[in-house]
Amino acid sequence: MKILQASSSCLITLLLILPLVFAASSSSEDFDFFYFVQQWPGSYCDTQKSCCYPTTGKPAADFGIHGLWPNYKDGTYPSNCDDTKPFDSSTISGLINSMKKSWPTLACPSGSGEAFWEHEWEKHGTCSESVIDQHEYFQTALNLRQKTNLLGALTKAGINPDGKSYSLESIRDSIKESTGFTPWIECNRGGSGNSQLYQVYVCVDRSGSGLIECPVFPHGKCGTEIEFPSF
Repeated sequence: MKILQASSSCLITLLLILPLVFAASSSSEDFDFFYFVQQWPGSYCDTQKSCCYPTTGKPAADFGIHGLWPNYKDGTYPSNCDDTKPFDSSTISGLINSMKKSWPTLACPSGSGEAFWEHEWEKHGTCSESVIDQHEYFQTALNLRQKTNLLGALTKAGINPDGKSYSLESIRDSIKESTGFTPWIECNRGGSGNSQLYQVYVCVDRSGSGLIECPVFPHGKCGTEIEFPSF
């Protein structure tokens, strides 16, 4: 009788614990794909709010990384998934030079970029740590930027950051032709109120290794003709 009672007690305990275990594991694993987002610095700076160059100086006139964001197929996303794994710059010490070039901050006041990277890791990166750790998160984003080469794709199609307007369709098509996948284009408003090319979203599989067609696009729209400002 005592053996049966002990077995029954163990079974009840196990049944109570299992849901908690699965809930804990799913909180960091439960996402469907990544948005990889890059922004054009000329459009970030050409607003009424303006911008501040990093403490290292003016970045190159190229698309910079905004973030690598886990997302769900229904358009929602997880955030701030693990406050026990704060940003630790020592984990990316070998990437810092590349980060400053490819993931520069334009926020005011001027900074080194570390506050920007910390925000991106803690809000978004912690939600992907079941797949990639902190170093891999930043390395993956750097690799994706090189792989997509947005500016190269656009200039090859004759779309240059010269302050002129180009059709949204031609911008989208040139990136799709280069990468093989359909991007989503985000616009913002310039200081004079004009619609301009601001950010480009491409979708990435859960491993962070390959581009995919986006299961869902964010909300928002651009005009049919948008400006590509200089920087």
